Amino acid sequence: MPKQSLKILFACSEAYPLIKTGGLADVAFGLTRALHELGQDIKIILPAYKQILEDNDTKLVSEFSLGEHDVRLIELKMPHSGVTVWLVDIPELYYRNGGPYAASDGVDWPDNAERFSTFSKVVSEIALGNIDLNWQPNVIHCNDWQTGLVPAYLSLDENSPASIFTIHNLAYLGLFSHQKFKHLQLPEDWWAWNMMEFHNHFSFIKGGLVFADQISTVSPTYAEEIKTTEFGYGMEGLLNYRSHLLTGILNGVDYEQWNPAVDPLIPKHFDSDNLSGKQNNKRELQQLFELPQDDSAFLIGIVGRMVEQKGYDLLLQILDKVLERNIQITMLGTGDLSIESALFNCMDKHPNKFSVNIGYDEATAHLIEAGSDAFLMPSKFEPCGLNQFYSLKYGSVPIVSNIGGLSDSVTDKTGFKFESGNATDLLSAIESAFQLFNQPEKWQNLMQNGMNQDYSWKKSAKTYISLYHKSIKSQYHIPSNFSV
Repeated sequence: MPKQSLKILFACSEAYPLIKTGGLADVAFGLTRALHELGQDIKIILPAYKQILEDNDTKLVSEFSLGEHDVRLIELKMPHSGVTVWLVDIPELYYRNGGPYAASDGVDWPDNAERFSTFSKVVSEIALGNIDLNWQPNVIHCNDWQTGLVPAYLSLDENSPASIFTIHNLAYLGLFSHQKFKHLQLPEDWWAWNMMEFHNHFSFIKGGLVFADQISTVSPTYAEEIKTTEFGYGMEGLLNYRSHLLTGILNGVDYEQWNPAVDPLIPKHFDSDNLSGKQNNKRELQQLFELPQDDSAFLIGIVGRMVEQKGYDLLLQILDKVLERNIQITMLGTGDLSIESALFNCMDKHPNKFSVNIGYDEATAHLIEAGSDAFLMPSKFEPCGLNQFYSLKYGSVPIVSNIGGLSDSVTDKTGFKFESGNATDLLSAIESAFQLFNQPEKWQNLMQNGMNQDYSWKKSAKTYISLYHKSIKSQYHIPSNFSV
């Protein structure tokens, strides 16, 4: 007998294409669409940022007061998915220039604690049915520290729906001072080591880790890694204590957006049965990055934030040796000024082999995937990663650290893995890939193996549905309005 369709409220701080700073936005789009297509009654809720309100038509759903704030709940349909999106409109908190977490100069908003505690409070009020919407969820799916207080608020009501909390990157703990904690007028007993106090700070993410009925993260390997001192950021004790409630579910990929057979952003389409178009894209990529159009060159693509976490300091250690071979590298991204400067110095030294574009452009990112022979991700930690999924589909063989979701999604039959943080091992992996590239039949077999993998969101969504039902069963109190 099929499980009953659920009412799911998906709480997050960003969602593509409305607002995006990282992978969470892609998950919010891809997972919710897959759940919607699988018959679940799902709604996304996020803050009403200025950018979203200016770029989209909305309609008013409800108006109410919450403490000192007047709240408007407004609605739109998510482009390309039809999923309903609810926006929490509190202009003094969310309607401002800059990003969702920081001003345009990169400095965090000083009132982030109030912004996201208020957002979490609104979500919990909706979840508890205290706002007249004629719709109440069975499950609240919370994501990262910005929604960490939702399970905590729900714990104060014995009739609350089930909650799951997903860790997308444990490096961001949502830490604020005791003064901020007092200003938010939160329950005093939350300031305790076994609640949300963390080394004399208040941690939003602990709200999710302590109070959620189930905890998930974005890959099975990362679920194990975050229980260790190296990757736990001080939360490993808590995660080991609640490990029976921790599940690693590999993220998916949106093949409508990332598919070389139909991608409108690349010059020439191709698929695993007809790879001829890939060579055309390679020449276009070389031309765009002002590299010689050489079909025999081994072209490695890189897209990502140029920061130490992504392992680009390791790449800089071996770059001169790599470029002694018939290898070209194209890079797209922004990051630490010191890394950017070192990369520019390398580009000056190897103008016909190494080219960097600072910034981000969606069409260029797609062309790098479509035109590269291989795609490099030397991350020192990577909860899941997304570009390795794109690379597999586009026949750009991944060369990745044996870490997190990269370890779970790349095998020796689809790519190359090396030990994270080891520059010598990274060089060896690139050399192995270069050698196989010069054996065309074996290389094409590796490409096609990767292109034929299925990492669509539908598979992950089915696992989440099972977890939602499990969260309802594992509640201390099972709501009377739902039966499993």
